[in-house]
Amino acid sequence: MEHTLKSAVERRRSRYAIDKQVHISDERIEEMIAHAVKHVPSPFNVQSARTVLLLGEQHERLWSIVRETLRAIVPADAFGGTAQKLAAFDAGYGTVLFFEDQSAIGALQAQFPLYKDNFPIWSLESNGMLEYVVWTALSAEGLGASLQHYNPLIDDEVKRIWQLPAEWKLLAQMPFGNPTAEPDAKQFAPLEGRFKVFK
Repeated sequence: MEHTLKSAVERRRSRYAIDKQVHISDERIEEMIAHAVKHVPSPFNVQSARTVLLLGEQHERLWSIVRETLRAIVPADAFGGTAQKLAAFDAGYGTVLFFEDQSAIGALQAQFPLYKDNFPIWSLESNGMLEYVVWTALSAEGLGASLQHYNPLIDDEVKRIWQLPAEWKLLAQMPFGNPTAEPDAKQFAPLEGRFKVFK
């Protein structure tokens, strides 16, 4: 089924009920994410976004890291709910990790000191666009995803396990898989006051 941009935007939702029964190839998933990384804009074309795709055992390893990290800090009597939530992410097919390369941003700050304070903000905006494009692309292929933020708690272990550069700052984790349930109806605040037009 062909999706227009409008329907793709509407279809992208947080989907927490997912499993591993995806109907597209790993190569297709890799292609979609690589396309987004290549074409999403960045400030001064710095291209500081970095992504890591974890599939199979590597995906499960990530959620094991999150679980054990949280087990060490969440009170035992409250951990049941946390474990249940994490199990839902682990039940998915894969996870996309989103990073920003701080060395690339630092180089841009040195080159253009007038905008030094803005580059970290602009790089976050760019990474947010990347996250959204990847999320929408996965959704358009019939996959369900959500955006999680267990950083900075897991940062050091993630970099150690997958031997990632110290300069890569982890921003978000996106577990995805085959959706097994529809999300609840979304409530929308009135557009009046949120959207203005001046002619």
